[in-house]
Order: sequence, then C-alpha cells, then structure tokens
Amino acid sequence: MKLVVGLGNPGRRYAGTRHNIGFDVLDLLAERHRLDWESAPADALMARWRMAGAILAKPLTFMNLSGYAVGELLRFFKIDFSSLLVVVDDVNLELGRLRTRARGSAGGHNGLKSLIGQLGTEDFARMRIGVGRGEARRDLSDHVLATFDREEREAAAEMVGRAADAVELFVAEGIVPVMNRFNRKEDAE
Repeated sequence: MKLVVGLGNPGRRYAGTRHNIGFDVLDLLAERHRLDWESAPADALMARWRMAGAILAKPLTFMNLSGYAVGELLRFFKIDFSSLLVVVDDVNLELGRLRTRARGSAGGHNGLKSLIGQLGTEDFARMRIGVGRGEARRDLSDHVLATFDREEREAAAEMVGRAADAVELFVAEGIVPVMNRFNRKEDAE
C-alpha cells in the first residue's frame, strides 16, 4: 500500500492558496477517481484509492505540525517510508515546475521539517510544486498564503493537473519513473 500526503493548512481561509497546492493535487485525484474523503485514524482526512492500493491524506494540523498526522498514518496502516510520497509547495521553483526526489532535506520547508523531525528520516519521496517566490518586496509568508494572481491561474491549474498525473505514476510504478518523466524543465512549458 502507498500513502500520498498533500500538505497544506486546514480551513476556508487557506483554500486555494499557494501553500495549499498539495491539498489541491489530492482533491483533483479524488475527483478524477471518484474517491470520498473521510476521517482518518490521525488528525487528517483520507480517501481510500482501493483500485490503486493507495491512500490519499490531507493532514488537518497546520503545515508546521504535519509530521504528527503523517507518522500516525504510517504506523496505523503499517506503510514503509519507501511507499510515502509528500506533495508540497516550493517557492524556490518557478510557477509550473515540478521536482520529485526519492529523499532529501527539508530545503527550508516547514512542513517537510515537521515530517523529517517526526519520522526521524529524510528517506521518503517528495514532490515539490513550484509556486514562485513573488516580488522581492513582498513578505514570503504573505506570498504563500495568498491565492494565485489572475494571470497565474491557468498555469497553476495545468501544474496541478500534471502533479496529479505524476502521483498516478508514483502509485502505479514508484518514484523513479516520476523523476525521469516530470523533472525535465521542458515539461513545465
């Protein structure tokens, strides 16, 4: 069984923000595959993707505490770190870029820091979704907690669709084919 976790912040206030792009990808997957969200045995919502042998999860903790819910889900369902994919926003990637890795550091992302701290390892796959850094004068937290600008919305929607395609490939074939297919810069254009 695989566990795919989209990181974000709970509540209406954060819906559609750059920081919640992980939630958006999982919501699209649930819609595509007609999956229903239900309470999880952790502080999260989950959708059981039985045909694929996977669980989609959205922690209901705030981003900085995501590791608690993810750790509980991994333990409850007895899922190995190698079967985990975490989907997060990344301000260091331009809008539209996807970057997947089989393991790695938090790279300054507080959600990933929480997971690494709670799981005690960096050995889990992650998909970083480029949301751009925004204007240099703008506070970074204001940028990630804002919705996409009108001129960015089409690119953001395409990016969410490609990220959902990448998750489907991860569930079917693992992280290596995802890295080979979706890490190329020309795929973002």
